[in-house]
Amino acid sequence: MSQIDLNIIEEDEDDPILSVVNMVDLFLVVIAVLLIIVMSNPINPFNSAENVTVIKNAGQPNMEILVKEGDQLKEYKSTGQMGEGKGSKAGVAYRLEDGSMIYVPEEKNQ
Repeated sequence: MSQIDLNIIEEDEDDPILSVVNMVDLFLVVIAVLLIIVMSNPINPFNSAENVTVIKNAGQPNMEILVKEGDQLKEYKSTGQMGEGKGSKAGVAYRLEDGSMIYVPEEKNQ
């Protein structure tokens, strides 16, 4: 290589614009990853074909339930109070040894 070729190579290595171009590439990758994360979110407003239910703080006094059905988003907040009402016994629930629950409906007496 001649002396002129070596000078051109050294000028390219010291060019500050190259580091700026690398930073722009890095930001583009970060933006692409963030867009993928937003699109995979279960309550994503752009994905209206799925019905989704999200429970926040399950079993706590400040529990919230978000239900997304099509384009509608409904939010239910717990008041921490017990519900009450009138009704009749509908059956019995049993917990098995493996931890699963079964429900046995009560037979109607005619």
